[in-house]
Amino acid sequence: MEPVKFTPPLYKQRYQFVKDLVEKHKPKKVADLGCGECSLLWQLKFCSSIEVLAGIDINEDVMKEKMHTLSPLPCEYLQPSWRPLVITLYQGSVVQKDPYLLGFDMITCIELIEHLEAEELAAFPDVVFGFLAPTMVVISTPNSEFNSLLPGVKLFRHLDHKFEWNKEEFKSWASDVAVCYGYTVEFTGVGKPPPGAEDVGFCTQIGIFVRDCVETADIVTYKMATDHVYKTIFKAVYPSLQDEKYLQYAVVSEVLYQAHRIKTSLWDGIKAKENGNNQCPEKEQCCWPSGHCVTFLRNLDLREHEKLTENRDIEPFIHGNAVCIPLEKLYLIPRVKQLCGTFAMLIKMITGKVALTIDGSSVVVSTDDGSE
Repeated sequence: MEPVKFTPPLYKQRYQFVKDLVEKHKPKKVADLGCGECSLLWQLKFCSSIEVLAGIDINEDVMKEKMHTLSPLPCEYLQPSWRPLVITLYQGSVVQKDPYLLGFDMITCIELIEHLEAEELAAFPDVVFGFLAPTMVVISTPNSEFNSLLPGVKLFRHLDHKFEWNKEEFKSWASDVAVCYGYTVEFTGVGKPPPGAEDVGFCTQIGIFVRDCVETADIVTYKMATDHVYKTIFKAVYPSLQDEKYLQYAVVSEVLYQAHRIKTSLWDGIKAKENGNNQCPEKEQCCWPSGHCVTFLRNLDLREHEKLTENRDIEPFIHGNAVCIPLEKLYLIPRVKQLCGTFAMLIKMITGKVALTIDGSSVVVSTDDGSE
């Protein structure tokens, strides 16, 4: 039989399996036990439902090698997401009880348990299922029955593995844990065997544990009193539009962009008309190529604009070397309205940050090319 090759590689199939679960169940808080080089965490940070990510590993140096990949990118500050996201890495043992990880929706243990010593494996269920008690636990581990199909594997697949279970051994352990701690468990895996060897099962066997009931507030409060034992080695707080300072930046940027876009379109139109000797007189209504009607106020005080807009005309108007775009018009732009929510919030966000007319009803954009 030819050596088995996996496409995509087996580790990528494991990560994709977890990502698919996340997309299906939409957890907000996910922790990866034995996170190593943070590869799974890096992929999960792009899942839109997740607001809190945590990684735990006993080896601090391994986490530090790649933890920089979990930091926000410059573009994420320029265009913040609606969702908040906090990523934290902890150094510590997965068989230590720490309240940092209480209240998580999903905990993943990908190729972890086979690295545990016998006494650690014995303590593992009480920590993860008894103390942390997340809604869902995902555990993957090698299927020893597949080893005969893998080239170069004599006893275990990795020198640090303390054991490798066959399908029945994993099912027996997982089923006992599920019954003991109030979970149901479903078995599946990744890495299909080649034709003719279907009986060996998946190369990586996976148990998906789902909690049967929610803990009471008293129990959670009692657990929170436990002393912290993990060492925090990394924390990244991503920019979010739920933070007012980032929301204000996004609103101001969008308003200025839209105002300049409208100004450019309309000003180019009037220049074209003037070059064609079809100049518009003062206070005359003139239709631009875009179909907008613009009032020229070259020699009028801006306070007079209120009189001209009693009919709630929200089209741009000209004053000297500036185009004035009413806030009501800008608010009707879907992106602006989405960011602000209300017209009052629009006013609050741009006041003091954007040039406005005297009455505060319009954004003023200079037509002087040098000022842009």
